[in-house]
Amino acid sequence: MSFRSTFLRHARTSSLRTRAAFLGAGLGASVVLGAGAAVAADTVAATPTGSATSSTLATAVRAQADAQAEAATHAQQAAAAAKAKAKAAKANAKAAAAKKAASWVDPVKKYALSAGFDQNGSHWAHKHSGQDFAVPIGTDVVAAHGGTVVKAGGNGAGDGPAYGNAIVVKHANGTYSQYAHLSRIDVKPGQVVATGQHLARSGNTGNSTGPHLHFEIRKTPNYGSAVNPVAFLHAHGTGV
Repeated sequence: MSFRSTFLRHARTSSLRTRAAFLGAGLGASVVLGAGAAVAADTVAATPTGSATSSTLATAVRAQADAQAEAATHAQQAAAAAKAKAKAAKANAKAAAAKKAASWVDPVKKYALSAGFDQNGSHWAHKHSGQDFAVPIGTDVVAAHGGTVVKAGGNGAGDGPAYGNAIVVKHANGTYSQYAHLSRIDVKPGQVVATGQHLARSGNTGNSTGPHLHFEIRKTPNYGSAVNPVAFLHAHGTGV
């Protein structure tokens, strides 16, 4: 084999090896670059998704916190409103109780006025000392105003047999109310009674020509100090 043939064969072989090397290197580079690109692409793709998830979670947490804060505010407002309502109800009840304690009421209900105050007649040794309320026997008799029972019993509770069974109540304003001709007495001396509280049952005892309640307003607990009871009750807001 000639030198020229040998040289050409070696040259071709070297050229092929060089090209193969270049091709191998290029392929490797392509693989490396491709893998890097893939990793980069995954990283880029993963980053927005992670950010979105974090953002969604943060939004949910904020929403939950806001809801809890709003619920707490509503609860506080409801508690405050309930407290204010209870306070107002208590004040109203207290005012109503005070008004009732300060007011006067008729001693009986569903009555007809019969003999009046200072009226002349053969039934009385002197002029009539009170106002008669014609009612059936057993009608509920109540305290015209709050006070303390100072007299209760037969014989007019000490004022004489003409009154029959009677009660006298002392009031804080220095006046006294008397209830006479009763069929039954349900209170005792020393007992404190409220406005409108039951005292007795009406009757026809003593000097009486028919069932009725004899009612007086007095300046003292005893007979002889009476004032016009109808005028007095009118002045204190009743519709007698």
